[in-house]
This record gives sequence, structure tokens and C-alpha cells, in this order.
Amino acid sequence: MATPCTDRSTKKRYLGNSDPGHLEVHDLSKETSQCQINEFMRNCHAVTFNPDTLNQAKSEGYDNCKYCLGNSER
Repeated sequence: MATPCTDRSTKKRYLGNSDPGHLEVHDLSKETSQCQINEFMRNCHAVTFNPDTLNQAKSEGYDNCKYCLGNSER
């Protein structure tokens, strides 16, 4: 289940952008400057997943970030 977050948790690998027009999941271990994570965190759209897996994010409708994960379906 996606949970809103306000800071980068060093214990989480996956971070989602919950902005309705940009539902995407990012891999913090592969983050690039193009991911724009600071921007969606500033706009209160950051979520973490429980369990902290890519499969969980995908099951909640999040698409891969094309920069850090690739294979975006958008």
C-alpha cells in the first residue's frame, strides 16, 4: 500500500510520484538528475510502498520511471 512521505527514507528503495497525471515509481538506488524527485517531493506527491518492491508499486498502477528503471509504458 502506498503511504505519503515527506523525506527520503534511507531504508526504502522505491519512491512513487502520486501526482494523478504522472503515476510513476523510481528506484532510489539508480536515481538520475532527470528523475525530478525533489520536485514531486516538494509538491507533496511522494509515496513509499509496503512492501518496498517494484511489484507492489506496479500492482498499485505505478509506471516505471523511464530514466532510472526504463521500460516506461507511457
